[in-house]
Parts: sequence; C-alpha cells; structure tokens
Amino acid sequence: MRYTPSGQGVTSFSVASNRRYRTADGEQREETMWFNINAWGRQAEICNQYLTRGSQVYVEGTLTTRIFTGNDGQPRVSNDVRMTEMQMLGSRGGGIPGGGMGGGRGVGGGYSPPDDIDDLPF
Repeated sequence: MRYTPSGQGVTSFSVASNRRYRTADGEQREETMWFNINAWGRQAEICNQYLTRGSQVYVEGTLTTRIFTGNDGQPRVSNDVRMTEMQMLGSRGGGIPGGGMGGGRGVGGGYSPPDDIDDLPF
C-alpha cells in the first residue's frame, strides 16, 4: 500500500480476465487479458488486507489504456482500472474472519478516487 502526498491510501494489483471462444474453423481458444487495478481509500485498505494472489474478485471502475515505452525501447500497452466498486468472490472461509470472501458484501458506495493520481510515488 502506498500513499499520495495528501495522505490518501492506494493499493495496486493485477487481475486476469479469461475469455474462451471458437474460431471460424471450430478451433477452441482461450485469451487472457491483464488489468492493473488501483484501489483508493478504504477500498485500498480492504484489498491490501484481504486479497492474496489467486483471490477471485469482481471489480468495476473506469478503464484507461496507457501506451508507454518499456525499458527495452519497445512500445507497451497497459490496461488500467480506477476501481469504484469491488466484491470479493470465492469459497467461504477464504480469508475474511467470520465468513467467506465476500458473501454478497460489496465494497464501494460511490467512492471517487482523488485527482492527484499523478503525484503517486510509483
């Protein structure tokens, strides 16, 4: 977890989204897209405390695509989500004391991330 100069907490993590489909010739394929998630405030604290590698999570937010130059000089693309809503998924007893990884409880409630994202110490 990091903090902006104004003291706002932020947690970043990656989420994979898999899509299965058939090609025109009937071959079944799977495609994985990766998204970088930025959670803010109380959501950042909850993600930092309860989510671990392999946790299932449902995320809503604003999607942005960044194009940048990697260390090797090649252009790279990053799919970033500024999280506004989140729900932990998975089996009961998967990490939250006294319950499952969510049990239908969402985290959000109209929270808007701060505008000083460019001031983050990445």
